[in-house]
Amino acid sequence: MSVSDNEESTSEVDNVDEGIVESNESIDESQKKKKKKKKIHKLSLEETEDFNAKLRKRGVIYISRIPPRMGPAKAKALLGEFGVVTRIYLEEEDKAARKRRQRASGTSGGKRYIEGWVEYESKKVAKHVAAALNNTPITNHKRSVHYGDLWNLKYLGKFQWSHLTEKVAYERRMREQKLKIEMMKAKKENQAYSTLVEAGKTMDRIEERRRKKRQAENGSDKIEGDTDRKRARRFRQNKPDDNSSDKAANVAILKSLV
Repeated sequence: MSVSDNEESTSEVDNVDEGIVESNESIDESQKKKKKKKKIHKLSLEETEDFNAKLRKRGVIYISRIPPRMGPAKAKALLGEFGVVTRIYLEEEDKAARKRRQRASGTSGGKRYIEGWVEYESKKVAKHVAAALNNTPITNHKRSVHYGDLWNLKYLGKFQWSHLTEKVAYERRMREQKLKIEMMKAKKENQAYSTLVEAGKTMDRIEERRRKKRQAENGSDKIEGDTDRKRARRFRQNKPDDNSSDKAANVAILKSLV
């Protein structure tokens, strides 16, 4: 091999090494970019005060009945025609009530809601909407699924959305606590049942050992009846006395009376 060939090979190796180094540097830069955290936008005191003031200006309406086939999106679209709806919450019916309804109707049915709360951007708008739409038809279109249903609305003057979130969180905690208690009760029942099963198996083993011991003592393979069956006991009975003399005495007494 000549010197020129060696120089060419070394130059190729150097080029490859430079390419690997460049690729590694590009990978490191991309990883650094990914590792960069997003900047958190901190609200100033004035912005938080403005936000709290906006929350205090909002009004809440209570819906006592949600008609079938109406969900949060549809309710927001219908009530949003009269003002800016900021938030809406509809409470689903209980699972047990849903099963009873499906069993009575014979159909699977869909998800239904029993009550709801709607928050408007302004208390004036909320109060006006509740007063104007209460006990009025939801729609006048005869082909609509809500034809014939009425709005049941009430304006909640001193009610805020935070009260609703606290209520929902409290109910969720109570539900979880109740489920936890039921699980503990079921676990205790299973443990008691397993202990009884083990005690029964122990008694069966004891009876089996006793039976084998009796067989060994008697020297026969036959068992004299079942161990659980009680042996028939025989009681000796005396024969009745001959009462011919008593009969004669009774006859004599009767004759004397006659």
